[in-house]
Amino acid sequence: MIGFFEHQLLSYKKNHIKNLLALAKADGFMHDKEVAVIQKIGKKYGLKERQVDELIKSEEKFALNVPNNIHDKINLLYDLILVVLADGVIEKNEIAFCEEVVKKFDLKKEIVKWMIEEVFDKGLPPIPEVWADLREEAKERFSKK
Repeated sequence: MIGFFEHQLLSYKKNHIKNLLALAKADGFMHDKEVAVIQKIGKKYGLKERQVDELIKSEEKFALNVPNNIHDKINLLYDLILVVLADGVIEKNEIAFCEEVVKKFDLKKEIVKWMIEEVFDKGLPPIPEVWADLREEAKERFSKK
């Protein structure tokens, strides 16, 4: 039996994956490469492969779950961009989805273009040490408050 805090943490992790799946399923088709990226992110968050598989196979239509703090919002956007870039094709509906997400995050929509064109240089994510600095830059440049 898991305790309250463990349950909360598991819910947080699953909601993060559900947000990624909402993007991946937005066009009605999930590319194998998108699935692979979501599996990898799930593993990074400490979820078991079967837990992520259950979410992927779910027929549930996932609604966006907005994180509580700016740090988590920008990290979620980072993972959303990983999914956008996974298959090597950037679809207009994926960009629109991300722009709608950042609107709900109370961030300027220009952050999406900045992340795709500058942060993910040639489609590659920045190394963790660089990402920490870029995340701070994103907070400063793209927060509406």
